[in-house]
Amino acid sequence: MTDISIKNIGNTISTSNVDQKNASSSKQVSGNSFDDVINEALSKVSAVQNDVDQAVSELAKGGDITSAILAVEKADMSFQLMVEIRNKLINTYEEVMRMSV
Repeated sequence: MTDISIKNIGNTISTSNVDQKNASSSKQVSGNSFDDVINEALSKVSAVQNDVDQAVSELAKGGDITSAILAVEKADMSFQLMVEIRNKLINTYEEVMRMSV
């Protein structure tokens, strides 16, 4: 199974911010864009969901119930995290749209 590492996502975002600050002085952008970070996170959530499907099918064939339960909980937590991030992004967008210029 693949792991979603929240620390890795944060490090990716942090290094992108540092790269963008450095890029403003050198006029050259390097690192991951916000779109790349989001797409990578979504693909990891999708991979975890695929692992759940595999664990449940193995359980149906007489496999280990512990690994199936762990896979389901891991997928549930990663999905909840993704939904909360989406909610924060939507709230931020709505707040920016309410600002007058």
